[in-house]
Amino acid sequence: MENSSNKLRIAIVGGGLAGATLIRALQKHPHLSVSIFESAPTFSERGAAVGIATNALSALQELEFVDVMEAAGAVQMNSTRAIIGSGPHAGTVLFDLASEMQGQVVHRAELLKALLKPVSGKAMQTSKKVTRITEDADGGGVTLEFTDGTQVTADAVIGADGIHGFVRGYVLGNEHPAVKAQFAGFWDCRTLVPIQTAREALGEEYFEEQRQYAWSGDGGFIMHDVLDRGETVQCVASVMTDEAWDENEWRRDLDRASLEKALASWTNSPIKQPMIELLLKNPDLKAFAQYHHKENTPTYTKGSVCILGDAAHAMTPWQGSGAGQAIEDVLILSTLLSHTTTPAQIPIAFTVYDEIRRPRSQKVVASSAITGRIFCGGEDSVGLDPDALRGALGTRWNFIYGIDMSKYKEEAVELFEKLDRGSA
Repeated sequence: MENSSNKLRIAIVGGGLAGATLIRALQKHPHLSVSIFESAPTFSERGAAVGIATNALSALQELEFVDVMEAAGAVQMNSTRAIIGSGPHAGTVLFDLASEMQGQVVHRAELLKALLKPVSGKAMQTSKKVTRITEDADGGGVTLEFTDGTQVTADAVIGADGIHGFVRGYVLGNEHPAVKAQFAGFWDCRTLVPIQTAREALGEEYFEEQRQYAWSGDGGFIMHDVLDRGETVQCVASVMTDEAWDENEWRRDLDRASLEKALASWTNSPIKQPMIELLLKNPDLKAFAQYHHKENTPTYTKGSVCILGDAAHAMTPWQGSGAGQAIEDVLILSTLLSHTTTPAQIPIAFTVYDEIRRPRSQKVVASSAITGRIFCGGEDSVGLDPDALRGALGTRWNFIYGIDMSKYKEEAVELFEKLDRGSA
């Protein structure tokens, strides 16, 4: 990377939602020269929809580009209704998460497109898979080497390269027990169908409001919500399992027999069969393993290198917070880098980022996995008893949503200034 006009050179590794949000946030700062390197031939996102909750929407507001949600066709969810989906209490409404705690649902690919739209093509490079990271001990920057034989040197490297990212191994050390993500004990499958198809299968009553529906059952969970400006419905089924998945195994083929078997214990269920029929409309239906960084991650930074998003804290989707935590990472990291003007300040900024973001995001990782067991009736003290489920689930999102993003930024800046003065 060229060091023009003494700008700080920032290299982002990974062009998914986390990396795209970061380059969008950093490009407005004239003292930074930012480039993003994606290992794939194109910038793209796998998966159907993603929920952006109120905390993440507030972070986007602070970043001054919350408008990307509308541009990507996001749909506001007025509430989330949790219902028991199987057994003697099937059909019992557990609770509604109020509208003030709700966010929006958006298609991943459309959100990525909206985030990257104003980013200069010169700043985005594809087919750049990192093979080596070398940091100069005398302050000469961080060098990235790629499989194509090229290399770049930057003042800072930020790994947004996902759950199996190369940068995480560099930061923690490749042999550290926390480097590899572990199977969380769940798999899920999903499909997208036109809203009219979903209406006909599930019934009009589930589309009278723009509401997300979540069904708890014996060993599984079913959900549906609306996206694409109200034109498409996402259908999801998740299953808790004791069956082992190989660490390199991410997906398995699904058919009617395997779905019926996975949800066999869902008796008296008003939702099971209609949802199976909708899921089978996906001609390439797969079961995707849920992995997370179960081992507590001891740090998100090493020198002038740091990690964010799934590279730092991969989590299960049970509290809908993976993307939201990545956006929070971006808010704090971009705020700190906006105050960073010399290469010597970069490790300070990254240390503050680690101190501010790691405890909160690690708490979400742990909470999300437990939430999944509760939703699937897997906690012995809770089961599928309506009152016990209400007590176990009702307040689990409070610590995630109940945060003032403006004050969160201020806390980071105050700590940065304190440490920066101490290093002078």
